[in-house]
Amino acid sequence: MLARRPRDPLRAVQRRSRELQQEVDSLLSESQLTGVLEANKRREIYQRCIQLKHAIDENKNTLQKLNKADEPAPVGNYHQKKDEEHSLLDTLTHQLQELAVSINREKRAEIGALTERKEDDNSAEEYEEDNEESKESEESDGEEEETEEEEEKQETESHKQAAGQEYFAVGDFTAQQVGDLTFQKGEVLFIIEKKADGWWMAKNAKGKEGLVPRTYLEPYNKEGGQESSGEGSEEDAEVGETAGGAEVKHGTDSHWSAVRKAISEQISTVDALVAMGAVPAGFRPSTLSRLLEEGNQFRASYFLQPELAASQLTFKDLAWDADAGGIRSRPSRVSLILTLWSCKMIPLPGTSVQVLSRHVRLCLFDGDKVLSNIHVVRATWQPKKPRTWTFSPQVTGILPCLLDGDCFVRSNSSSPDLGILFELGISYIRNSTGERGELSCGWVFLRLFDDSGVPIPAKTYELVLNGGTPYEKGVEVDPSVNRRAHGSVFHQMMAMRRQPQLLVKLRSLNQRSRNMLSLLPETLVGSMCSSHLLGFHRQILGEVLLKGRTSVPSADLISNPVLATFPQLLEQPDLMDALRSAWAEKESTLKRSEKRDSELLKAAFLLVYHDCVYPLLHSTLLPPLRWAEEEAEATRWRAIAGFLQQSHDNQGALPALLSPEGVHHPFDLSEQAYDFLGEVRKNTA
Repeated sequence: MLARRPRDPLRAVQRRSRELQQEVDSLLSESQLTGVLEANKRREIYQRCIQLKHAIDENKNTLQKLNKADEPAPVGNYHQKKDEEHSLLDTLTHQLQELAVSINREKRAEIGALTERKEDDNSAEEYEEDNEESKESEESDGEEEETEEEEEKQETESHKQAAGQEYFAVGDFTAQQVGDLTFQKGEVLFIIEKKADGWWMAKNAKGKEGLVPRTYLEPYNKEGGQESSGEGSEEDAEVGETAGGAEVKHGTDSHWSAVRKAISEQISTVDALVAMGAVPAGFRPSTLSRLLEEGNQFRASYFLQPELAASQLTFKDLAWDADAGGIRSRPSRVSLILTLWSCKMIPLPGTSVQVLSRHVRLCLFDGDKVLSNIHVVRATWQPKKPRTWTFSPQVTGILPCLLDGDCFVRSNSSSPDLGILFELGISYIRNSTGERGELSCGWVFLRLFDDSGVPIPAKTYELVLNGGTPYEKGVEVDPSVNRRAHGSVFHQMMAMRRQPQLLVKLRSLNQRSRNMLSLLPETLVGSMCSSHLLGFHRQILGEVLLKGRTSVPSADLISNPVLATFPQLLEQPDLMDALRSAWAEKESTLKRSEKRDSELLKAAFLLVYHDCVYPLLHSTLLPPLRWAEEEAEATRWRAIAGFLQQSHDNQGALPALLSPEGVHHPFDLSEQAYDFLGEVRKNTA
């Protein structure tokens, strides 16, 4: 008997979606035919709402994990069908939410009517019966909700006792909805009630009351005015807890102090944008972007260089394997692939701000300092879903590596709090002034080891974003979402789904990826689509520094254009794309036996490099790289594509180099000479 053919994964999800759609339609029809629901019927429908919501979430998670490669047969318009299923599940969730809201509204109306009847009739017996019925309907929400309400009530009471203090405003705030209180920077407010959701009831000097965001307030000292928050204060040494459960320590001896001071100078600009409603209150100047501007110590080109050992006489992370005829593989404590899936419910800036780029910056982090280069991945979005950012896993062909959502992460840090810091950001321009800047739309820290030192499992993580900067705590990206997260468990669950989230997947390495990444530096974060090119660079580096030198202690300049210029490609991703494209074309012409010959591959790579990107690095036809400037990026790519085509037609770059149209910058020795003593990283351990 023939074995039954396995069910297609996508088709199975589609079948389950249709079943859920029928159940939701049936539930909606039942609730409409019944009219005003009785208490027992209301409880039943409400419980079915929750059960269906869980089933929809499970199907949505299954859909999210599907890959085209999992299908036993080709599926046309695969990604479009996935999007359609996702939209259907979102619609079903919305329908359930509306039904649950109507049920709760009916319950509250019934309770209100019972209360009025009690006041009119003054019948204690009738009120007692009605009260019993309302208690039954409230108990149907479950013991968990009662426990949460009790805890919330106790927390609210404690906040009320702690209220009655004066605070001053550190920025301007304009009311976002009815019940908010508008105030100006420097204004002193009297706090009436401190609520757990971060929105406090306050009163200004004129006696007006309203809700204000906690993040805009600082304690007011009547004797000295504003409380000191300079270096050496308790605020500099405070400890916050990240979403990953690790503590973010902010000591005065780390680079956070300098970054914090620099960002505080830009807060006034953000305050102006918040006051005019251009950006949500949780947005801040980008922390990781600021670090990149301070030098090259957080750039990939710096971490690509070899690191000297403590003796300064040998290399710590580069050794030659004479038997294998190449550099020795170096395992590291962390070596994994991280896939950025999507960002959900990211707040939209106002119309007065034009967004030039949406992106995610990530790096290794220990809660106190950045331990690696800061890698950036640009996101894409659709006008139909402006709050959702998506990424392109497994970039191939002509897609730029800047869009590659597959990232490798390597680190040999022994820190128990080692993890990955993600910062979502936008590059923007103000329409009124033409001012450019970069804002953080939220951040999250994912610890890679638990408290016992065991690596976290390789799976998909839904990470709720924090607002503010990594040295602030208790700040929300969009506080208006959380303050509406009250009521039943279902409402709180739906409010949680509205929170800004980042979806990432950690993947363990297969043998091929492990062999490739083991050739790279011990600490580095980068795109998987260019990892094989970095491996070529490391092999050439090891051969030149360790194998081919007559005197190892010599510190003379080394004549090698590839070593002298290759790190620049990591700061110019379009040139890295040019090299990746040219090498893929060359590799497609090689025989299988040639691809197994490491020396032949290395020689072919050198030829491609000299014919491809080396001349472009010094060509005047290539305008300077400007981040998030669409016109400049398009001009550069046209120039790159034109040169590649010319080089391909002429079977080499020499005719293009000798052409009178190809003007280059004046020759500089740095184009040819590799000063390894000036480029290597010093051991700081």
